[in-house]
Amino acid sequence: MDPRVELLGRPGCHLCEAARRVVRVVCEARGQDWVERNVDDDPELAQAYGELVPVVLVDGAQVGYYRIDPDRLRAALG
Repeated sequence: MDPRVELLGRPGCHLCEAARRVVRVVCEARGQDWVERNVDDDPELAQAYGELVPVVLVDGAQVGYYRIDPDRLRAALG
């Protein structure tokens, strides 16, 4: 089963670094697995989200982009 939380980003993105920290902290506190994907490795992801990175998805639904709000991520995780 895939992790519920996905962080979509790209290497060298300073906003992605900040988002990674938020996702790591929130997910570790909840005992939730997460995965990071490089949008440039997948043409479909690049087309859908390439201009919005970083993007956080929970159960496939977008819950944030650019600057990730930890409270919104917590709420999405229930």
